[in-house]
Amino acid sequence: MIRRSFIQLLLASTILAIAAPAATAKAAKQAKPGVIIQVSDSDPKTWNQALNVIKNIQSEYGADKVNVELVVFGQGAGMLKFDSPLASRVDETLASGATVSMCQNTMKGQKLSEADMHPKIGYVKAGVIEIIEKDKKGWTVVRP
Repeated sequence: MIRRSFIQLLLASTILAIAAPAATAKAAKQAKPGVIIQVSDSDPKTWNQALNVIKNIQSEYGADKVNVELVVFGQGAGMLKFDSPLASRVDETLASGATVSMCQNTMKGQKLSEADMHPKIGYVKAGVIEIIEKDKKGWTVVRP
């Protein structure tokens, strides 16, 4: 009886050891992939390219099947101001389900407040740290 229980326990442990990695891999495949787009300059061409990249990613994978975040810091801050010439494109990007995050360290350095910025964007303490941390979590980093 003890021997039979031991064999059953050993068999159950073996099945779990084999099945657990497969279940973990399946769960990882089911999680939405993430793409983080970095913009740190004020060139409208770079901005338009970045916003086009977001649109293309969402078109290819499906906006509901991929997480996309635009992280802005440094010289890129001006394009996220409320009166930016690209404000309507930022609105479209946000409406598509992408996240747009502004670096608060940059804002502090440039003496900008949230009142200066596009009203619908989000904020991160440090843009470069946001990118590093998302990269560690497996997000793809793109810098157009």
